[in-house]
Amino acid sequence: METIAVLGLGRMGRGIASCLLKAGYRVIVWNRSAGKAAPLLQAGAIWAESPAAAASEAAVVIAMVADDRASEAVWLHADGALSYMHRGAFLVECSTLSAGHVRQLAAAAEERGVQYIDCPVTGLPEAAAAGQLTLLVGAAPETLDQVRPLLSSFSKVIRHFGPVGTGTDYKLLINLMGAVQIAALAEGIALAERLGLDKTTVMTALEHSAAASPQVVRYIHRMANRDYMDDPNFTLGLRLKDASYGVALAHSAGSPAPLGEAATAWFARACNQDPQQGHTDEAAVVDAVVAQRSA
Repeated sequence: METIAVLGLGRMGRGIASCLLKAGYRVIVWNRSAGKAAPLLQAGAIWAESPAAAASEAAVVIAMVADDRASEAVWLHADGALSYMHRGAFLVECSTLSAGHVRQLAAAAEERGVQYIDCPVTGLPEAAAAGQLTLLVGAAPETLDQVRPLLSSFSKVIRHFGPVGTGTDYKLLINLMGAVQIAALAEGIALAERLGLDKTTVMTALEHSAAASPQVVRYIHRMANRDYMDDPNFTLGLRLKDASYGVALAHSAGSPAPLGEAATAWFARACNQDPQQGHTDEAAVVDAVVAQRSA
């Protein structure tokens, strides 16, 4: 039975680990707070005291963490996974990270003799738990082929964009586009309220308009009703992080991104005024727009 390590047990990481267990893999898990591992341990997963301990037994190590800093910690710190991985093992980084960090981590893996799979994902936590994620892969074709059966255990689609880094490049640009759409919806809701338009009519009309992207449909009721999720699928802080990475990528490529910059600024304002320090549902960006409107 092949041993897989999963580092990071937020809602996405827990879903991935659960799918791997159901597929028959021996799964070792680690998280900064051990409590999140309880359901997985009951299902047969094995707890590791550190990323290093998890990696030392694994043929494949998967990470799903919040940002560059967390990724650096789980892979490269003294008790990080990379130094303890076997030569020829596979590093699958599913987190949404900056393009520069991904390429630096891939270079460190290559130096260690570890095969790097750039593998950010799209899909909500429910999709992760159901094995229905879309994987955005950057890797050598022959490397991807070796782990494709494993990746298929928690995904419905595997899109191969090219060499290492291209999966992250795509993830950052699509998430930046998402930030623009969500920020534009917040501006539209704020304007409709200022104009005194009937809320129900506006929501119905928008849902059936040419502007009704999946992002708009997902967030319109939560924004208009200020009905934010207590345990959000995506927070203000995560959207700000992804959008900031996307804008930085555009700048490094010499590509203009004024809309992306404007959207990122809205999420930065929202995080600055968020009493939960960025952990609130990202739909709450509308509050930042309304506050600015009233100033």
